[in-house]
Amino acid sequence: MNVFIAGGSGAIGVPLVRQLAAGGHQVTALTRSASKAEMLRAVGATPAVADALDAEALRRVVVAAHPTHVIHQLTALPQTGPKSAKELTPTNRLRIEGTRNLIDAAAAAGVKRLVVGSFAPLAVSSAAPAPSQTDEAAAAIQSMESQALDANARHLVEGIVLRYGLFYGPENAMTKQMIALARRRLLPAFRGDHGLLPPVHLEDAASATIAALEHGRPGSIYDIVDDRPVSMSELARTIAETVGARRPFAIPLWVPKLLAPYLAQVLSVRLPLSNAKARAELGWRPMFPTIREGYSDIVRHLDSTRDGTMSDRDRLAQGRHAI
Repeated sequence: MNVFIAGGSGAIGVPLVRQLAAGGHQVTALTRSASKAEMLRAVGATPAVADALDAEALRRVVVAAHPTHVIHQLTALPQTGPKSAKELTPTNRLRIEGTRNLIDAAAAAGVKRLVVGSFAPLAVSSAAPAPSQTDEAAAAIQSMESQALDANARHLVEGIVLRYGLFYGPENAMTKQMIALARRRLLPAFRGDHGLLPPVHLEDAASATIAALEHGRPGSIYDIVDDRPVSMSELARTIAETVGARRPFAIPLWVPKLLAPYLAQVLSVRLPLSNAKARAELGWRPMFPTIREGYSDIVRHLDSTRDGTMSDRDRLAQGRHAI
């Protein structure tokens, strides 16, 4: 395949480039920043520098790449994740205007298939209503998904939507931050926490995306999540146990409601999604089926940088991933 990744320097973009390049595919990765071009070359991509909100510039670089497949991973999120709905605004615009520009560019380039990376906690609003502060973000997600599926219905390009769970991985800034907090016993659990959120390891999200490029049914939506959803409190306890830290303090739920209402709303979400459809139709199997396996491998990966051994994650990055 000749694959164009819009958002190639982002959290999932880099693992995608590595896995596609390791599989022998030609990869062009879009970035807004010329300073990231050398990094993209180092991981196996040909960089394309353009702003996805500039329709003409985007069309020019997509057409020049002659891709057979396009992956939409456009975001503009803070490295450690958004702390407020206001920080979602630039990404909302990319998911509305950027999607429209990317579909037009893909159609102009004669692209066969477009795979769009969505975000399950905002997309599945019927199963778990989004917090009021994220209404605009949920509307942007709906627009992005609808545009991709409409392009498929109009035979402009084969459109497929992937609804990812919460990303984590050894190179993810939020993961590193949570591990650091857990080591200092500053990552709390919450008494009465009944939330359920679907995580997914970034390398598994990347391998599922490649599986969708190869095997997905046009017009389909797939949930790309671990085998088991978890509460934020279970996540905190698992991280602490994995890194050998003391059990987290448990604080009452009224604390985040008072001091961090955005976090409190996230804690209330129950989203027990299933990856059964992705397993059945894409032939995909997560290498890290739960956060316990995932975080254990993250620790092994950190250790491997010191003693020269290779973790499961390192093998995955070299292309020996299970699809």
